[in-house]
Amino acid sequence: MSAMGAIAAGHTATASAAKQVLLEGGNAFDAVLAAMFAACVAEPVLASLGGGGFLLAHPAGQPPRLYDFFAQTPMRKRPATDIDFYPITADFGDAQQEFHIGMGSIATPGVIKGAFHIHERLGSQPMRDLMTPAIALARDGVEVNNFQHYIATIVEPILCASDNARALHCTPDSKSGLAPVGARLRQPEMADALDSIAREGAAIFYTGDMARQLARDSEQNGGLLSLQDLRHYQVVTRAPLTMNYHHARITTNPPPSLGGLLIAFSLSLLQRAKLGDTRFLSPDHIRQVAHAMRITQRVRQEGHLKPLSNPNEILAPEWIQRYLNTLSDRTHFTRGTTQISIADRHGNLASMTLSNGEGSGYVIPGTGIMINNMLGEEDLNPDGFHRWRENSRIASMMAPTLVDSHKGYRVVTGSGGSNRIRSAILQVISNLVDFDMDLEHAVSAPRIHYESGLLHLEPERSSALLEMLRDDFPRQKLWQDVNLYFGGAHSTRLFDHGAMEGVGDPRRGGVGIVVDG
Repeated sequence: MSAMGAIAAGHTATASAAKQVLLEGGNAFDAVLAAMFAACVAEPVLASLGGGGFLLAHPAGQPPRLYDFFAQTPMRKRPATDIDFYPITADFGDAQQEFHIGMGSIATPGVIKGAFHIHERLGSQPMRDLMTPAIALARDGVEVNNFQHYIATIVEPILCASDNARALHCTPDSKSGLAPVGARLRQPEMADALDSIAREGAAIFYTGDMARQLARDSEQNGGLLSLQDLRHYQVVTRAPLTMNYHHARITTNPPPSLGGLLIAFSLSLLQRAKLGDTRFLSPDHIRQVAHAMRITQRVRQEGHLKPLSNPNEILAPEWIQRYLNTLSDRTHFTRGTTQISIADRHGNLASMTLSNGEGSGYVIPGTGIMINNMLGEEDLNPDGFHRWRENSRIASMMAPTLVDSHKGYRVVTGSGGSNRIRSAILQVISNLVDFDMDLEHAVSAPRIHYESGLLHLEPERSSALLEMLRDDFPRQKLWQDVNLYFGGAHSTRLFDHGAMEGVGDPRRGGVGIVVDG
């Protein structure tokens, strides 16, 4: 019996929707769309029809292509004093992060138009069939699991920001707080909205009743979106960014998004390091990876990634050498998203990363669709809030990625995690290529992340090892448990001989399955 496909996603229901489509004869792109709609129901903190994302698609026998359906800045600004825009704190336990929400944090969503655009070009099954699992989930309800409850508590101020928002995350008998683990959350309004979208297409959201409601509420309640923003939103198809790293070809998200370029830059720094000659988790291994992360952050902060029209300039050998020289020069050194990875028996590969930010707190009445807060994420607005350029694609950190190894396999990966996305994907690639790990260990191995002078480390580090790193990284934070803070790199692998595997990242409730036909 041959495998029909491999799936890795952030929830059992998300993976099951993709499995159902593969069993019915759909391809990887049908399956990833079904999983996307299901994720918006089963993973409501991480995915929403009101957000944005990217699909890195590699159809068998064709060049890979990147479908950009991320959020777009509005066409007009209003004075900061006139918009609904305020901070909340997300509490990860071992770390806190501030986000801004409110109607003034909403950027033009792209998920629904992206889904129909991709389906028209790559789909083989009727869209109605691909949306059926999500509609059933919304009507019948999804049981709250431990991970979904945990991430809901992190951003509880957003989920309780309005009555409509509370209705998405609270059962009738949980008036005092979020639905507990084991409770079944039904979303009849979302089921009806999905059904309407399946029948009427993307137009209902961009020019129809939903669009008019969103634009009206935005105008009256301190938002920035208009009907013109929604009507003129476009999905963009791009040639992916590619590079060689030792025995593998890396394909990832190109500019104007930043995540893929930052990963490629870090890999270029590590190209000559020969990490495979070091012991995994040794001081030398951690030091070199952390230095590469630190240099990459510095390059971004210094603005060297602008303009982004020619990434080859950033990856040129002379540019990389300039920064390699700083590896020993220490005087220079001072978020919600989900991933779906699918491979099918025909050799099609699909890597989709979705995000709603953390959600703005605003839900389109009668739909169950919470809209994004992309204008309120500090990592997406490094120049400061309210300083974005009108009618422009937001430079996301999301980086759906493919790894094509000369050793006879191809990997589909990507991650959620705001500005930890690039460090998660970087380490999965390094684990596969430098240390020849199997996929499960490459995804689950302890990670590090460097940011703002602080080296974050997951458990399994000894106090002696930390002391050996202290001269290079005096500020350290050893986390007590593995945590979603370090991303969620749900990944699949397709071998040249036809075998497949799917691995969900345990940090984000990941599920990996192989579909047998």
